[in-house]
Amino acid sequence: MNAEYGADQIQILEGLEAVRKRPGMYIGSTAAKGLHHLVYEIVDNAVDEALAGFCDTITVTINKDNSITVTDNGRGIPVGINHKAGKPAVEVVFTILHAGGKFGGGGYKVSGGLHGVGASVVNALSEWLEVYVHLDGKIHKQRYERGKVMGPLEVIGETDITGTKVIFLPDKDIFEETVFDYDTLKQRLREMAFLTKNLKIVLEDDRVEPTVVKEFHYAGGIKEYVEYLNRHKDPLYSEILYCEGKKDDVYVEVALQHNNSYTEGCYSFVNNITTPEGGTHLAGFKNALTKTFNDYARGQKYLKDNEQNLVGEDIREGLTAIISIKISDPQFEGQTKQKLGNSEARGAVDSIVSEQLTYFLEQNPSVAKIICEKAILAQRARDAARKARDLTRRKTALEGLSLPGKLADCSDKDPKNCEIYIVEGDSAGGSAKTARSRATQAILPLRGKILNVEKSRLDKILVNNEIKAMITAFGTGISDDFDISKLRYHKIIIMTDADVDGAHISTLLLTFLYRFMPELIKQGHVYLAQPPLYKIEKNKMLKYVYSDDELDRVLTEWGRDGNNKIQRYKGLGEMDADQLWETTMDPERRVLLRVTIDEEESSEIDMTFTTLMGDKVEPRREFIEANAKYVKNLDI
Repeated sequence: MNAEYGADQIQILEGLEAVRKRPGMYIGSTAAKGLHHLVYEIVDNAVDEALAGFCDTITVTINKDNSITVTDNGRGIPVGINHKAGKPAVEVVFTILHAGGKFGGGGYKVSGGLHGVGASVVNALSEWLEVYVHLDGKIHKQRYERGKVMGPLEVIGETDITGTKVIFLPDKDIFEETVFDYDTLKQRLREMAFLTKNLKIVLEDDRVEPTVVKEFHYAGGIKEYVEYLNRHKDPLYSEILYCEGKKDDVYVEVALQHNNSYTEGCYSFVNNITTPEGGTHLAGFKNALTKTFNDYARGQKYLKDNEQNLVGEDIREGLTAIISIKISDPQFEGQTKQKLGNSEARGAVDSIVSEQLTYFLEQNPSVAKIICEKAILAQRARDAARKARDLTRRKTALEGLSLPGKLADCSDKDPKNCEIYIVEGDSAGGSAKTARSRATQAILPLRGKILNVEKSRLDKILVNNEIKAMITAFGTGISDDFDISKLRYHKIIIMTDADVDGAHISTLLLTFLYRFMPELIKQGHVYLAQPPLYKIEKNKMLKYVYSDDELDRVLTEWGRDGNNKIQRYKGLGEMDADQLWETTMDPERRVLLRVTIDEEESSEIDMTFTTLMGDKVEPRREFIEANAKYVKNLDI
């Protein structure tokens, strides 16, 4: 290597070139998630106007060519000359990184978005972007292409309104996918409308005839959000507890309601940005909740003097809560803004929730009694679960609890090299044990369907033999005892038949992993095996195919005549060990589907599990009716 590396080899990326060179640093990825992030950045700017009290309607339109139009009726981005840059302020906002009214405290008291990089990043990653500003009776327009200014800011007409309209087309040279998903945008915009009460957000999709228009407008704000999240559950009481206040320059809003499920759903936000990892505001809420309910339960003698205090998880069993704070200078831990670090947020939330919740409980003794009784039941179940959990914890050989009897373990002891197949039934388990690579592949056959954990408390779950076998085999423990460093296999592969029962078993297993070992999914350790649907033979040619589309392609290629022998596999048991290895287990040839979680959509994921696996039949029927048209390979 003779290439010189001197001072002149250090590249200086001018202006927005840096964004185009490393888009992932600014929007997370160039896949679908990053694409939709562009819309959120422009909408965030409009929401900031709403938070400041100057805007009450935002319209987002997906245009026929997959460009996006975002219109608001705020003050309009300033068009006067910014003396430091010598350019109109609107041009500065769209062409210079870290420029905006969010710094210095004068423009906005609170704001979401990426702290002034939002508009310029969207501009840099768009094939073209046009901004129209309605201000001072005039319509101002400027156009940019791939971040570069195409002409001066010009006045193109007169107007009697104020506001900003931004139209942009994402750059296909940057993004892997440039088609916007209506449902993804709908979920995020609905969330934004819930978090900003009285703001109306309209989503239009012009790509279909007639245009689809959805309006989100919630006068009740986060109270209506809790109602929405609980709509497929049975609330224990009709009221939604609501606390609101301001302390140390932190504006706090909290809404909560218990339902009869056993899972907790607490969602926290800072300046309308979701914080999946919580932070100081969530810690303040949990502390206030635990302290207030213990004081109340002791005072009312629901807890006797000799009984232990309730712990946080007892009180939060079946709780749906939204914690939303607005703060002028949020400090996030880590690049991804997933955890709030401001210490004043903890004290503000704790103080406001403690005071207002205490008052509510005293005014509503019947609701207080229902919550206390559920928490005390949860406490008893937790004690029973602890005893059951002690039995399922993996102990060393000296302590006597060995791996489950039906597990065929692998000989390699390095978890990075090891994978475990969870297989339904003993016959498929037998084939898999014969087919596997004994050094690195373990097989755990399950008998029948495991317990639906969505409908059960932890103490019941931990005495289920199939679940105990999985917990013991994985080695990590569950819930509060979970420790990913003890994971014995870096790939957990669910391998079920390609029929209705197989899909149901996969769903039950995923529900268990999502509720009790979510970190396994978040860190990419969970996979679904993809066994072939068909085997085709013709004149000594043999091919396994994995979908109806692939079958169609192969038949077109080979010719559709009477010589094609097609076998449809209904179950893994129909394959011999060699076929199973060749199609589904050989790391060189198999297809695996990795299971992932988008943490920004955790409330929607939560609701999907509740809809599909919960007690209520009606929401499940509605889901099936709405999605029946998308079904492929229906097994009748």
